Parts: sequence; structure tokens; C-alpha cells
Amino acid sequence: MGTAENLLEVRGLKKSYARGGGVFAEGGGVRFAAVDGVSFDLARGETLAIVGESGCGKTTLARMVLRLIEADAGEMRFAGEDLRAAGGEKLRALRRRMQMVFQDPFASLNPRMRIGEIVGEPLAIHEARLASGERRERVAAMLGRVGLEADAMRRYAHEFSGGQRQRIGIARALILRPQLVVADEPVSALDVSVGAQVLLLLQELQSELGLTYLFISHSLPVVAQIATRVAVMRAGRFVEVGAAEQVLARPEHAYTKELVAAVPAG
Repeated sequence: MGTAENLLEVRGLKKSYARGGGVFAEGGGVRFAAVDGVSFDLARGETLAIVGESGCGKTTLARMVLRLIEADAGEMRFAGEDLRAAGGEKLRALRRRMQMVFQDPFASLNPRMRIGEIVGEPLAIHEARLASGERRERVAAMLGRVGLEADAMRRYAHEFSGGQRQRIGIARALILRPQLVVADEPVSALDVSVGAQVLLLLQELQSELGLTYLFISHSLPVVAQIATRVAVMRAGRFVEVGAAEQVLARPEHAYTKELVAAVPAG
């Protein structure tokens, strides 16, 4: 499995959960497959969008890729390394090369920390020997790159708009210069014009920094703006995967056709 062009390779990934709760949930209770045998490759520098309705398993898949939750079965290789087998220092080293931008730009920012501390926190964890002055310089430079002034470092999350908070989240994700960014519905909490600006920023950063994106969304217009390839997910499985223009303009699967038909014209 694998070529040098692929940054991430996933084969047969599965995750199931007990349906409902109660005392019998862990035993012989009914289970449902949140992710049911998903396979895909992610080439370096591309944006693969995983699109589907709420509850189809796309966020579960994204979190498995980052090892935030563990898969029940399947293989994952990141830059040629066995991602599922990695532990300890190996996993820590891999994790700094994979970062996440979250859906809710407010819930993902600690309200008690200043922005400079929030964006600099990954450096404090992964580059602990870095002098505090150099850390501040790198944080200021990254905030500047996402369109925020240096004085943002002294302020708190509640002092910023939703779009600015998402820019802070992007700065935090990129401060370690990762190779892979998993963006989980990064503009769904923003209004359309602000979301469009954030998508444009993500595209600029991708070309500047050589980033690879795994982009999770329920919105086909958003996906059309940023994706190079699209995987349509339904009930834990991919039903169609292909180049963005092909999937969005000439869908083959009946479910993809339904999604495309449901997008308002204009």
C-alpha cells in the first residue's frame, strides 16, 4: 500500500457504537456502524472534501484520522508511517504534523487564555526549548498572516468576531507548520460572506505552506469553492469519490444527485 505522492492512506476503516445507552449497551446490544469500511488516499497538496448529511460519519472519520478516537479496524498510513500502530514519542511526533481546525471557533478557544497563549500553546508543548521571545515572534507572525494585528495577542477570544476567532483557530493549527490539516465544518458557524473569506484564506495558506487538507462539510457550495476531490458519504460509507468538478457537475450515484439537486439555484 502506498506511493510517495500520498500523504495519507486509509484502508477499511471501521468504527461502531452501541445504539442508545443503558446497562446492556456494552454487551450484546445493537450496534451501528458510524464508519463502515472506508478507504481513500490523500495526495500531498490536495484538498479532499468529505461531504454528507449530519450523522453520516464524516466527523467520526476525521477524528479517527487524527487518533482522537481509535478505529475498531482498518489501516492508516501517514507519510509512510503506520499511524494506528504509533504510540508514545512516535505518535507525538506524528501528531505535530497533523492539526485540526474545529467547527465552532468559540468553543475551541479557551476563554481564560489570551490569544497569544492560545496560538503559542502548541509551540510550548512541542518546542519547549524555544525562547519565549522567539515564540512570541512566531505567534505574532502567524496572527499577521491570518489577518490579525499583533495587539490581538493580549486580548481574549470573546473580544473577537466569529470570523476572527476562526482565523485564530487556523493560526493555532498552523503554528507548528503541519503537513495535514483536518478542517471539520470550519465555516458552518459563520455567515456566507465571512465564510467565503475564511475559505479564501485557507486556499492561500495551502499554496504558501504546501498544506494538504481533509475538509469535512455538509455544504456542496462550500465544497465547490475549495475541494480538488470530493468523497460523498452516506451511512458510514463512501458512495462516490472523484474530482470535484465531476462529482458536483456530473454526479453518478443517486444519493449524490439528490444532494446536488437540493442546492438552491443562483
